[in-house]
Amino acid sequence: MIANLPLFHRIAGQPVIVLGMGEAAEAKRRLVERAGGLVVEDLQEGIDKGARLAFIAHEDEVAAEADAVRARCAGLLVNAADRPALCDFTVPSILDRSPVLLAIGTGGASAGLAKQLRLRLEQILPQSLGALASALAQARAAMRARFPDAGDRRRALDTALGPGGTLDPLDEASAARIESWLAGAADEAVAAVEIVLRSVDPEDLTLREARLLGSADLIAHEPDVPAAVLDRARADAARVVLAAGEVLPDGGGMTVVLRKP
Repeated sequence: MIANLPLFHRIAGQPVIVLGMGEAAEAKRRLVERAGGLVVEDLQEGIDKGARLAFIAHEDEVAAEADAVRARCAGLLVNAADRPALCDFTVPSILDRSPVLLAIGTGGASAGLAKQLRLRLEQILPQSLGALASALAQARAAMRARFPDAGDRRRALDTALGPGGTLDPLDEASAARIESWLAGAADEAVAAVEIVLRSVDPEDLTLREARLLGSADLIAHEPDVPAAVLDRARADAARVVLAAGEVLPDGGGMTVVLRKP
């Protein structure tokens, strides 16, 4: 179970309330402006303009709590600097490869840890990642024409974007290969794959098993397969509970059958 639901909130051209003085408030203003938001420094003005987010960075705790309550009562989501109990949301450490954004959060536990994780990932993910994402967006119509079935399209992309694939995201030249990949991509056979778990710990999944779970259209599992393992599958993959030893009937799409240890 996750304690927070990560979301990407579009604020370009929208009013966002930022209250307070000092370094913390300035940091929030820069963040809002970086995302294209319009900073409003008066709470009532922001409410009147239809703001949906409020960053509160008062040094005085009483003032911070009062404005947080007032903003929340007006229907806004609140982030109060250094006061996690007053926050409806936290701000992650952001790795920018626009249009690809990686948001690393710890639920307010440690901003320093989130920052260090981001710095490690900065060294791994190339700047070309954004170009690849943009090229994939531009090729969406061509991909639909090449792979009319959504499942076929997803599986082809999974293969191409996988480690060592034609469009491997860590390869700086991958964005330039999309056209040739579409021209030569081969259809893959759809099959059911059975995984017999070694333990109830999802960390014991092999890289291949984790990849299969992340690509499957249907997860068929015995009743005692733990939720922690099922959570490694795509959230929108269909789920079917099988009796112990039951054989899955033939069906469309890629299927992963999970057996208990």
